[in-house]
Amino acid sequence: MHPTSALQSKYSLWSRDIEAEILPTCRELGIGLVPYSPLGRGFLTGQITRVEDFAADDYRRQNPRFQGENFAKNVAQVEKVGAFAKAKGCQPAQLALAWVLAQSEHIVPIPGTKRRSYLDENLGAPSVQLSAEELKQIEAILPIGVAAGERHPASMMGAVNR
Repeated sequence: MHPTSALQSKYSLWSRDIEAEILPTCRELGIGLVPYSPLGRGFLTGQITRVEDFAADDYRRQNPRFQGENFAKNVAQVEKVGAFAKAKGCQPAQLALAWVLAQSEHIVPIPGTKRRSYLDENLGAPSVQLSAEELKQIEAILPIGVAAGERHPASMMGAVNR
C-alpha cells in the first residue's frame, strides 16, 4: 500500500473545522493538504453581496450560509475582509488564498475559477505576504466558527468530516 501523500478537504477562512485535528495530523505525517473551496464558494471574494447575485439554479441558494439572516451576517464579515485586503493593497480573493497558503508550506489550494480574470487574480495570491501580526488580525476578523449557518443543507451535514 502506498502511503497517503495528500488529503483533499474543504478549508478556508470560512470553513476551518480541520484545524483542530486534521491539519496538525497532516503536518505531523508530512501529508499535503489540497483544500477545495478556499474562497468559501466564492463568497470570500467580496463579489457576492445580494442573494440575487446567484443564478436561480445556483446550489448556494440552498446553502444555509447564503440564506436570510445568515447571509446578512456573513456579508458583514466578508466586508471586513475586503477592507483589510484593500488596506493591504490586494484583492479579497488574494488575501483569502494567501491566508490559506500561510497555514502550511504543504498546502496547495484549488480555487474554482470560472473566468480568466479570476485566474489572473488568484495567481497573485502567493505574492501577498502576511506577517504574524496580520495573520492575528485576520484571525480576529474571521475567527473559527464565525460563519453564520451550516456549511451545507441539513440533509448533507451528516456526511461532513466522515
